[in-house]
Amino acid sequence: MNISISQLPGIGQKISLKTAENCMLVLIVHHTGKRELYFFDEADNEEADFAMDLTSDETRELGAQLLGATYQPVDADKLKIFKNQIMIDWIELKASSPIVNKTIEESEVRNKTGVTIIGIVQGGKTIAIPEADTKLQPGNVIMSIGKQEQIDNMIALCNGGE
Repeated sequence: MNISISQLPGIGQKISLKTAENCMLVLIVHHTGKRELYFFDEADNEEADFAMDLTSDETRELGAQLLGATYQPVDADKLKIFKNQIMIDWIELKASSPIVNKTIEESEVRNKTGVTIIGIVQGGKTIAIPEADTKLQPGNVIMSIGKQEQIDNMIALCNGGE
């Protein structure tokens, strides 16, 4: 990003930010505190594609949001590691499964497979974060989270294996 700052005599200061994609943002800060923000889709354009006035408070809030005051994106490398290690899958519970008609607690799914049940679809009803006493019924779609091996174990269990 290329940034240039210039003084505007009798007005204030002009801050121009040219992006790698050849767009440009221009912020004019007046001595009065008024801020004018201009966006140019092409840095060489004479006329702005978008313009707006901001108060000093709005400018500070915009700056804070750009800096990540309320949301910090996940580091892409960390997300790849997380994505490769943790899986979420929706698994249908077959009537032949040994956990049918048991509660989550009675089924000992976590001990047997390592997965955590984070949701269940029973007919048209969805149960988010089901309680331990929720009964598992044939045809339920169980939203499970765990590592790939654990998910594979849960699929086998739901299909009728131990």
